[in-house]
Amino acid sequence: MADSDTTQAPTQADPQSMLTRIPIEITVSVGKARPLVRDLLSLEEQSVLVLDKLVNDPVELYVGDKLIGTGSLEMVEGDETGRLAVRIMEIADLQSSLT
Repeated sequence: MADSDTTQAPTQADPQSMLTRIPIEITVSVGKARPLVRDLLSLEEQSVLVLDKLVNDPVELYVGDKLIGTGSLEMVEGDETGRLAVRIMEIADLQSSLT
């Protein structure tokens, strides 16, 4: 006969541990444009939309509408397809900003 003090209920996963395994989408903002409506309506393929940032300016990283950091654009080393990456330069205090 098993002693009731020695039997254990199945352990449940730590909720915080489960949350850390949820994928999120990070949006990288490289700049903004503010064309007039008439200019927007005249856009076509191969049109150039000038942004308010320079090529070497920092980019902003967002989760939803929350700014989580800044970085700089880089080419992925060894990738001949020309994929971009972001080198993280500054990260927000995510622990305090989630509360």
